Formats: sequence, structure tokens, C-alpha cells
Amino acid sequence: MVALTIEQVTLAIIVGTLAAIVWSLRIMVILERRIARIDLNIEKMTSRIAQEEIKIEQEERKIEALVKTKSNKKPKKKSK
Repeated sequence: MVALTIEQVTLAIIVGTLAAIVWSLRIMVILERRIARIDLNIEKMTSRIAQEEIKIEQEERKIEALVKTKSNKKPKKKSK
């Protein structure tokens, strides 16, 4: 059986800790990239929704203008 010296045990702990830190940083970078893609997709969706809202508002204005012109063109009743 091989007995490790205190220096070897300390070195093994330090190397293991550094490996764990590197692994954690790798995972954090991967997650950050995923979050960035999610943000980009959310921006695209909000842009599309905003465009649709603008189209809907324009259509509403057209309809309101038509209703207004139709209501102004109603024939007036003759008073006796």
C-alpha cells in the first residue's frame, strides 16, 4: 500500500479543486450561450408582435374612419 505524504495530499486537493473550478466555468459559459440565444429569440418574437400590433392599429383606424364617414352620410329626417 502506498502512503501519500502531506504535500501530495495537499497537491491532489488543489488540483481537484482547480479541475472543479474549470468544469464549473465551462458549464457557466454553455449556460450563458443558451441564455443569449433565448434572449435573441424573445427579441425576435417581441418584434413580430409589435409589427402585428401596428398592423392591427392601422386596420382599426381604417375601420373607424369608414364608420365615421358612413355615420356622417346618413340621410337627415325631414321635420314637419
